[in-house]
Amino acid sequence: MPDQALQQWVDEVAALTTPDNVHWCDGTDEEIGRLYDMMVEDGVLVRLDSEKHPGSYYARSDINDVARVEDRTFICAATEDEAGPTNNWVAPAEMHAMIDPLFNGCMAGRTMYVIPYLMGPPGSPMAKVGVEITDSPFVVANMRIMTRMGQVAVDELGEDGDFVKGLHSTGNLDPEQRYISHFPDENLIMSFSSNYGGNALLGKKCFALRLASVMARREGWLAEHMLILGLTDPEGNRTFVAAAFPSACGKTNLAMLVPPDSFIEAGWKVETIGDDIAWLKFGDDGRLYAVNPEAGFFGVAPLTSEETNPNALASCRANTLFTNVALLPDNTVWWEGLCDPPAEATDWKGNPWTPESEDPAAHPNSRFTAPASQCPCISPDWESPEGVPISAIIFGGRRSSTTPLVYQARSWQHGTYVGATMTSEKTAAAVGGLGELRHDPMSMLPFCGYHMADYWQHWLDVGERGGDNMPEVFHVNWFRRDESGSWLWPGFGENIRVLKWIVDRVGGGGDAVESPIGWLPTPEAVGFDELGIGDAAGEALLEVDSEEWLAEANGRGEYLAGFGEKLPAAIREENDALITRLQSSD
Repeated sequence: MPDQALQQWVDEVAALTTPDNVHWCDGTDEEIGRLYDMMVEDGVLVRLDSEKHPGSYYARSDINDVARVEDRTFICAATEDEAGPTNNWVAPAEMHAMIDPLFNGCMAGRTMYVIPYLMGPPGSPMAKVGVEITDSPFVVANMRIMTRMGQVAVDELGEDGDFVKGLHSTGNLDPEQRYISHFPDENLIMSFSSNYGGNALLGKKCFALRLASVMARREGWLAEHMLILGLTDPEGNRTFVAAAFPSACGKTNLAMLVPPDSFIEAGWKVETIGDDIAWLKFGDDGRLYAVNPEAGFFGVAPLTSEETNPNALASCRANTLFTNVALLPDNTVWWEGLCDPPAEATDWKGNPWTPESEDPAAHPNSRFTAPASQCPCISPDWESPEGVPISAIIFGGRRSSTTPLVYQARSWQHGTYVGATMTSEKTAAAVGGLGELRHDPMSMLPFCGYHMADYWQHWLDVGERGGDNMPEVFHVNWFRRDESGSWLWPGFGENIRVLKWIVDRVGGGGDAVESPIGWLPTPEAVGFDELGIGDAAGEALLEVDSEEWLAEANGRGEYLAGFGEKLPAAIREENDALITRLQSSD
């Protein structure tokens, strides 16, 4: 039987939205089979070839509903100050006055699906329950892959019956009526007029980051936009790392890294815990432990291939939902970068496509939703209730100059400053164009559910609590270029050389030299000779140019000043100390 508070809320929503039917999702194979059959019959899905893509389906979204919409995403905290300058804020009462009437009768003629789901491994003290109510069977299908749905979540409700409420309706997909609204004080998410990914799968960014970050601050843990991976050395020692990267910086590729043959033969192994979100809490031993709250991958399809990420490709071989990629005549899928272009296809808009077509066959943000359990390198501990102990936290951005390949922060406080001042160059497809820097603190700019400066203070407070047990902090940059514009670092599987140095450093070894920005590896420590990287390229990869970095630090100072009195003094002091070290190094 459902919890009394849950049943009451479901009844209230049904009275508001007036669906023809109410269906409580149990997450079983029988249920999802019926939903798939129904969506195929209704033309919502195409069943893919049963041999090449067993158990998999293809979908197209509306052409105006293809990505997260930050300008329509709101944090409805009690005051604007609580939401902070990096979030769109509307007072809770004002937002309810705008969005509640949109739900009035919006499910008439439709079925209302009640989705109890669990974020985090079953039985974990880190796990939390959510319930999403939706009129979209497509959302149900995605949530079944991305979360642990059904009785497992109801069982976790416990006596207090505490859960995050998520109310979603596809609406009429009118962009002017599109709202993704978060009410931290009500443990409530309301999403209207979108059926896309993070706007509609409310367990993902909405719960696991925006609301969870508020919970984490209140309860003394961290909810982060981070991958989690494990690295095993030839002696069998395992080290777990969490890493935060903005978009287009190789996050999923690092999470599923395939080491070069020489490393595999020597006994090195990489295992994936998660590719997108990490919840970190203190264990009984005083260390930070991390779980991946999700159960699936919501991956970007274009450029995913056997060469760039074979493990991601293997993860979506079966039981996968593909959205906005190209559909081939034999009911298989294709996207740019997968392999040679097909002679013909149907593009993501439903139009005929050939290699001579001007527009891409797959939308640049086309996706695959695949079970994490299918990943060849998934860790045996990926569902460990207690999580895995984190020894290092890595920040990274896309910088063609200034920032070296890797450096180690001087302390947790300095590492918090490094994360707070993260910048990354926009790609050519982004607004603003190639090369323009965007501040993306801890890679949480679109996802922090409260004032960013308070978030930084929370990081500092967590560090105070953890003391000497806190992970070491690093920054990486795979994207440095030479004067001709060529990459200086090979990236992909070779990134294990940087990971190895990081593991060595947290273990008390690893050759390093001190610089004004932190500790840098020696060229030998990251295998420049083995990679054939010459002296000039090696120097450029590890260069810390005082003049460039002074300009960088001054720019950071201006950015930080924009947070006013809320800016933690420790963050300002770290920037001042960096400037002093740079000036002394001339």
